[in-house]
Amino acid sequence: MNKDFEILKKLIYEINDIEHAAAVLNWDQEAFMPEKGISDRVNQISTLSKIAHEKFTTDKMGDLIEKIKEKIKKVNPESDEARLIKVLDRNYKKSVKVPSELVTEMSKAASLGQQNWAIAKRNSDFSAFVPYLKKLIELRKQYAKIFTPYDHIYDPLLDDFEPGLKTADVKEIFKKLKPSQAELLNKIAEKQKIDNSFLFGVYNKKKQRSFGADVITKLGYDWSRGRQDTTEHPFTTNFGIDDVRITTKIDKNYLPTGLFGSIHEAGHAIYEQGIAKELARTPLAEGASLAIHESQSRLWENLVGRSLAFWKYFYPKLQNIFPENLDGVSLEKFYKGINKVAPTMIRVEADEATYNMHIMVRFELETALVEETVNVKDLPEIWNLKMKEYFGITPVNDAQGVLQDIHWSMGAIGYFTTYALGNLISAQLWECINRDIRDLNSQIEKGNFDTLLHWLRNKIYMHGSKYEPQELVEKVTGTTINPAPYIRYLKAKYSDIYSL
Repeated sequence: MNKDFEILKKLIYEINDIEHAAAVLNWDQEAFMPEKGISDRVNQISTLSKIAHEKFTTDKMGDLIEKIKEKIKKVNPESDEARLIKVLDRNYKKSVKVPSELVTEMSKAASLGQQNWAIAKRNSDFSAFVPYLKKLIELRKQYAKIFTPYDHIYDPLLDDFEPGLKTADVKEIFKKLKPSQAELLNKIAEKQKIDNSFLFGVYNKKKQRSFGADVITKLGYDWSRGRQDTTEHPFTTNFGIDDVRITTKIDKNYLPTGLFGSIHEAGHAIYEQGIAKELARTPLAEGASLAIHESQSRLWENLVGRSLAFWKYFYPKLQNIFPENLDGVSLEKFYKGINKVAPTMIRVEADEATYNMHIMVRFELETALVEETVNVKDLPEIWNLKMKEYFGITPVNDAQGVLQDIHWSMGAIGYFTTYALGNLISAQLWECINRDIRDLNSQIEKGNFDTLLHWLRNKIYMHGSKYEPQELVEKVTGTTINPAPYIRYLKAKYSDIYSL
């Protein structure tokens, strides 16, 4: 087996290098590339995507996987080698069904989609984006149909981000979650409104960025293995375990955008930087799934970053940086302000009590698009109706409505669900963390995040994608993804803030 395994590793290392080279080009496209560079960039990325796909789907690769599968049965099924073969076998069986021409076409459509989405959003003109989104949806449906039979056409798309999860599973989770969140929101609506006007105003961008960098450094982001840049829609990308980069968007007129965006993306990056070195250059050297990834970004952003304990340490420093904005604003007022519950047009600025409702809107629209019960051209109108139904508000333009997110322009249909699932997982983990680290709040109040980071690295990060998401959640918490801890968390937090 050793000889075959070494040949296999050499092949997957090459594929990994090609994929990360494409990731560098994608990162540059979002962060630095001039607008007219799109034509060349589309060709470059699609060529690399095609090469990686063709290298992975050769008969030689399939034969090696099958040969090693038979020999590895005697090896510990929890070992890196056994898990690598399991993941490769799964990925190969999916990838070999997809024609390289379709891979190339999807890559081109995604590059063009992102570029034209940015222009359409800037001009708040959805009609300019319609032909690109139509193409992306058609390609994703074409891709999904390769994997028939399925229970729902959305299943193969969801499976790309959440291995093993079905559309029916998500619907069942949301069915349990929605009434509890709606009930909480109704109770909060009856209470006196919280003043968060101090979060608006003129906040120097350079100072915001400096403070945000200090915060994520304290949390554990390793700058020798990463960097931060600004983009229209923040994201995290990696070109290997030792090169994990984040981006942020800073709004000079609203403090939370840059601050919590930085913590959110750092949460993703700290996860990637914590993967065991032994898994480098293999498919195991990435997050277990998008929901597990989001559980980390949301855990650091919300359960840590929006906690009272966190601001007992950081608020005096923030006040000192922005005295003209925060003089006279007490710690309690600031804490309540950053946790104010109110319907908002923009998902990334939504509070914890309403955030999942944004995801439910997108989930309903995504499934309708691939079911062909909604036409792309009608999305703005339907989007606005959904926002009115869920939040009682209507977007004033396309930029604040249907064009606000980058995901559809990337062809990432099936992605949005992972944000809500990540919230649920974060609360499940948080209950376990507080059980194991009894003085966690006290540590956070002192600006000490080492014990928390150590727990997460050992329980989650180091494993990369050795385990499927439901498997990993159950290993750590004792149950699969469960809404109950998140509901408990929200009720406890907002009962205190709003005296429910």
